[in-house]
Parts: sequence; structure tokens; C-alpha cells
Amino acid sequence: MTNAQAEAIKAEGNAFFKGGKYKEAIGKYKEAVAIDATVPSYWSNMAACHEKLREFEEMAEAGRSCILADKNFVKGYYRLATAQKAINDLPNCIKTLESGLAIQSSNPDLKRMKKEVTELQRGEQVAAYCSKAQELLQNGDIPNAMKTLELASRLDAGNPDIEAMMKKVKPKWETMEKKRKAGLSSVEQHKEKGDECYQNAQFEEAVGHYKKCIDQLVKDGQGASDLAVKAYSNRAACYKQISNFDGTISDCTAVLEAQPDNVKALIRRAQAFEGVERYRFALQDVKAVLSMPYNKVGKTNFDLCNGMQHRLQRTVTQLKKMNSS
Repeated sequence: MTNAQAEAIKAEGNAFFKGGKYKEAIGKYKEAVAIDATVPSYWSNMAACHEKLREFEEMAEAGRSCILADKNFVKGYYRLATAQKAINDLPNCIKTLESGLAIQSSNPDLKRMKKEVTELQRGEQVAAYCSKAQELLQNGDIPNAMKTLELASRLDAGNPDIEAMMKKVKPKWETMEKKRKAGLSSVEQHKEKGDECYQNAQFEEAVGHYKKCIDQLVKDGQGASDLAVKAYSNRAACYKQISNFDGTISDCTAVLEAQPDNVKALIRRAQAFEGVERYRFALQDVKAVLSMPYNKVGKTNFDLCNGMQHRLQRTVTQLKKMNSS
């Protein structure tokens, strides 16, 4: 039950707000929360006043207090997200909006702001890529400048800034690529063709080129060379795409014989083991990844393996129970 005195003070605050006297309104809302801090509307109204005064740090604090008072009060998430957007804290703004949408998925204000902030993030990322590409170009690193612009294009194809940079970088990159490819050995050319097929989702064709590369290297006694390891790794990726789990396991094993701590190979092999229902082997590979330093594994791979570990452990435990019964 709301406190009558606090509600009366809130009403005074509302009157000040309507009259544009935001500081006075804040004072009243502070009086109200001093009596009862569990009413979210007091904090929400206070946040609205801070927004009018462009006091976004204070608005964010009021928004957090609003959520703390009642985690199901959706407007609290909107208030906090509005403040975070204003101070350009876009990653946390998205998290706040997602938390609000988890409570009320159809909320139009939260959905609209998430779309706006996502667009802002994309624009910032594209601008950062263009800036990085310009720097790489100035330093003569044409291949990485090209890669950076390709990443930017995936985010915003047709962006005039990206296209302007492409006109500077692409001709230089094409000249370098032509020269580089002319200097490749026949074995290297097979890998190169495999890479091109993979990028074009021609996985069966890519497998054929990687096979020619690997077979020649093995014949020449270079089956454990860096080039062979790369070819095995890339062919494993192709096998995974076409659900050839045995091929994936075999090629990942070849990679791991040369590089026992290759995170990508361990994860691919774990996924392939799971695909052929060899859950204990999959669990071993996942645990091997999770035992490595976090900065080596990376957040994405760590989260993936952590989820796999829980799923596989449950399956292994269930199988043990079935076999013992």
C-alpha cells in the first residue's frame, strides 16, 4: 500500500513538473523516496526531470533506482536506456533495452529505441572501419585495408564513404593480388582455389582443392607444415558445412596433432563428435578449451563451450543412468 504522505508529495512534484519547474519537482520526488523508496514511479518521474535538465548521469542513476524498486516496472528500463543513449553508452543501452523487452516484449517504446540504437551502433562501427582503413592505406597495408572495408560493407553495403575508400584501395589490392597469385606454387594455388570456393559456399569443390593440396604436401613429406595445417583446418570447416562429421573429426585431429591447443579445431571436433553422438569425446574437447586462458579462448568461444559443456554433461549423465539401470 502506498504511503499517503509520499503520494501527496509526489502530487506536488507533478505540479512543479507540469509548470516546467524541474529542479523543484526533483526536490519533491526526493522527499517522496525518502519516505518510501520502493515506489518506482517516484524514481521514474525524477528521471524525467533530469532528462528535461539534460542531467543524464543523474537520470541514469534515477533509472537504476527505479528498476531496483520494481524490476517489472518497464518504464524504468526506458528511463535508464534513454540516459545511456544520451551519454553514448550504446552497448549498455542495448542491454538495458533487452532486459526491459524480456519483461514486456511488445513494448513499442523499447522496440523503437532498440532499433534506433542498433542503427547508431552500426553507423559508429562503419565509421570506425573507414577510419581504420584510411590509416592502413596510409601505412601501405593494402590487404588489411581491403579486409577492413569488406567488413564495413557487410554492415552497410552501398555506403558512400565505404565506396569512396574502395575506389582508392581496391585497384591497389587487385594489383597486389595478381602479383601474389602469380608467385604461388602449384600446391599453394590449390589451397587458394579452395579458399575461393569456400568463400563462395562451394564446399564440395573446396574439399577437392584442399585434398590436392594436402595429398601433394604429404607426398613431399610436408604433411605437418603450416600450409598443410591450414588446408586441414579449412577442409574441416567445409566438411562441417556439409555435415560430414567423420571428415571433420579426421581433419581436426590432423590439425591438433601439429597444434594441440588449436581452439578452433577443438571446438569443431567437439561439435562433430556431438553430431555422431560420441558425447564423451565431445565433452573432453570442450573441457580442453575451457581449461585454457580466457584471453586465448575469447568470449564467444568460451560462451559457446560453456553452453556445450552443460548440455553434453547432462547427456553423458543420462546415458550413464540408462546403462546402469
